[in-house]
Amino acid sequence: MADLAATTVVRVFRDERAAVLATLIRYVGDFQVAEDAVQEAFEAALATWRRDGIPDNPGAWITVTARRRAIDLLRRARSISDRAERLAALLRLDQQEHSPMGEASAITDDRLRLIFTCCHPALDVPARVALTLRTLGGLTTGEIARAFLVAEPTMGKRIVRAKRKIADAHIPYRVPAGEELPGRVLGVLRVVYLIFNEGYSASEGDRLVRAELCDEAIRLGRLLCELMPGDADAWGLLALMLLHDARRAARVDGHGRYVALRDQDRARWDRDRIREGLGALERAVRSAPPGRYQLEAAITALHIQASDADATDWAQIAELYGALGRINPSPVVGLNHATAVGFAYGAETGLEFLDPLLDDPALDRYQPLHATHAELLRRAGDLTGATRAYERAIALSANGVERAELERRLETLTADRSGDGG
Repeated sequence: MADLAATTVVRVFRDERAAVLATLIRYVGDFQVAEDAVQEAFEAALATWRRDGIPDNPGAWITVTARRRAIDLLRRARSISDRAERLAALLRLDQQEHSPMGEASAITDDRLRLIFTCCHPALDVPARVALTLRTLGGLTTGEIARAFLVAEPTMGKRIVRAKRKIADAHIPYRVPAGEELPGRVLGVLRVVYLIFNEGYSASEGDRLVRAELCDEAIRLGRLLCELMPGDADAWGLLALMLLHDARRAARVDGHGRYVALRDQDRARWDRDRIREGLGALERAVRSAPPGRYQLEAAITALHIQASDADATDWAQIAELYGALGRINPSPVVGLNHATAVGFAYGAETGLEFLDPLLDDPALDRYQPLHATHAELLRRAGDLTGATRAYERAIALSANGVERAELERRLETLTADRSGDGG
């Protein structure tokens, strides 16, 4: 019974914590009080369910218990200016015979309010990412700190400052309306994508993939599609993350070494992820003209759907990157466009597209630029230039897996030069 109780607590925490917390914040008006109440409810559930058995409706049990813990906390929280009014509202709710804290539509609105509050543009981006993972993802401060390779006290202070800014700046707990909404939705999607990217290609450390962050980002992407089913950008982002993540198991070998896309064992790709991702992409492109995430997902789909690396439609990929660069110009898009052009039309042509990026002083320390430069130079036959570019990329690599792969490629290149008498 103890193991079953613990398993149920974990499941309910993952599935329902955000909804309970979001609605409780609406009544309590304070992030910390609501979060503490929900945390105490789950701690109580573990002890009570082990002793008395699991209730028929665990989510409802958590909801009621969290509300009652919030009442106790509000009674003691004299610093909250409108404490009496909020306490009265919770007490009225608790006295009702059936009080699940709102119908389904209200709970949906509450979760959207929480998402938009965590991702408010008044907060800096690291704070938005941390608060989103802590509040909506349910990751502990320690888990978030380890994922982003910072000390736990540092991450804790970051989250506390974000909550304090929401309170001090009176950031509204609401879904933006009218002309404000599209930009704010894209801001939310950006936060989720940043979480995924840090998981998919960890910027530092000895792991290429931080699976816990990929999983959280995809879960948040699914939640956004559930809450905003008509938003094409949300479906495009979900498709993009699923199609990338489908290759997770094949991106490193049994020794943890990097495996390039063209060398991956496609039998190890997750077919369920691919089906879900392609379905999300179809829904995204059917709903609206393609935006950033839809185009990126379409590019990834072309890689995924090719029977092997040689069958990849690089010309179409280059065309899609060109379209993406027109609506979302960035060094990353420009770099990928040059790579695609290099595969479609030859390395020399790819180098021509890369030259403007190499001339930009702001990108001098951008490791992927130098790694791509090295590959194009190698394929163009300039082994001396490729050696210098590899050395520069290695010097800038903070991720151990990526650095080891670049060192391996440099060793191979050095051997090739020696064999040619160079």
